[in-house]
Amino acid sequence: MYAAPVQEVIDQLGRLPGIGPKSAQRIAFHLLKVPASDAARLAQSIVDMKARMRWCDECHNLTDETLCSICRDARRDISTLCVVEEPRDVVAVERTHEFHGRYHVLGGAISPLDGIGPDQLNVASLLTRLRTGDVREVILCLNPNLEGEVTAGHLVRLIAPLNLKVTRVASGLPVGGDVEYADELTLGRALSGRRSVEDW
Repeated sequence: MYAAPVQEVIDQLGRLPGIGPKSAQRIAFHLLKVPASDAARLAQSIVDMKARMRWCDECHNLTDETLCSICRDARRDISTLCVVEEPRDVVAVERTHEFHGRYHVLGGAISPLDGIGPDQLNVASLLTRLRTGDVREVILCLNPNLEGEVTAGHLVRLIAPLNLKVTRVASGLPVGGDVEYADELTLGRALSGRRSVEDW
């Protein structure tokens, strides 16, 4: 229907999450209207992001250095570790200003239907961190859906022999919702009211 270069951009945009065919067309035609320098800046920023970003050696958060800014911050409480699924969840928790410890990003959740098991997640490095003796409390801040529940249960079994306090964020996050989309107040209250996994 469209000229090949335009159709290629529409097809590529349509592969992005949350971008349907109509949205892909609107974005493509918007890019045609903007100055070439603006389109080039967008393209170059994507290339730069892919080239420069990496996973933090300590917590697996996104960073452009060896350690992310949170792991480098000596003011953070090393005795409390918040375990999340994705880097965007770190941003969501940070927006609450309720948590001042460190993070560990799993890189997803256990989902057998998608072929994701514990070995595909950053579970081994989590256990290595916990065995150092610095951490006293592990907060499981996972999405309140089936995959999050399965992942939390698996982690609780692995952490239990280490005799650490394990908590989960309290009510406030809707079942089936994602941490990433929770507003600051809801997520802040959930963090403040976390409870021991023994109270489930």
